[in-house]
Amino acid sequence: MKIEMSKMNFSGKILRKINLPSLAAKRILTLFFIVNLSFLISSCGVYSFTGTSLSPDIKTFTIINFNMATAGGPSDLPQKLTEQVKEYFQKNTNLTLQQNGGDLLLEGTITGYDVLAAAPTANDQAGLNRLNVTVQVRFTNAKDETKNFDQSFTYYADFPQDQTLNQNESRLLPIIQENLVQQIFNKSAADW
Repeated sequence: MKIEMSKMNFSGKILRKINLPSLAAKRILTLFFIVNLSFLISSCGVYSFTGTSLSPDIKTFTIINFNMATAGGPSDLPQKLTEQVKEYFQKNTNLTLQQNGGDLLLEGTITGYDVLAAAPTANDQAGLNRLNVTVQVRFTNAKDETKNFDQSFTYYADFPQDQTLNQNESRLLPIIQENLVQQIFNKSAADW
């Protein structure tokens, strides 16, 4: 008998004590949420769930092969970086790659490939060495010239002082390239 009464109390008195909103209040809150969400999405301009902010009239892109303008570094680095940028754009946008004449044009030059001393120790020696790669990128948006830029992008990775670059290059370069590609994409397609 007590169990049945508690069930009855639960459906009646306890719900009133919790102060659950009425059905009308729930509907108003839901409507308020939907309206605000639609304003939020529409106020962000052109939005894509892939993270790009490209105008819908942009359909194609062209990436001219990057080149090397510095000493050092693997000879295939410009080609690898070019291919990674192409793949990243294809994977993260709806744009079609064209050999030339794309709505977006990217061209780049590797301007720095340096090993620098990092994290000095008490003995005035480097505790770490740093591989630093810099790429100068020129971006042209044929549909909106205000988005054009000519900018340098740099990323680095550290390795132990007692090891050579040759011992670490194959491990560090993919990390550096991945971050450079992300920076280039964010600046050109995501407009960050």
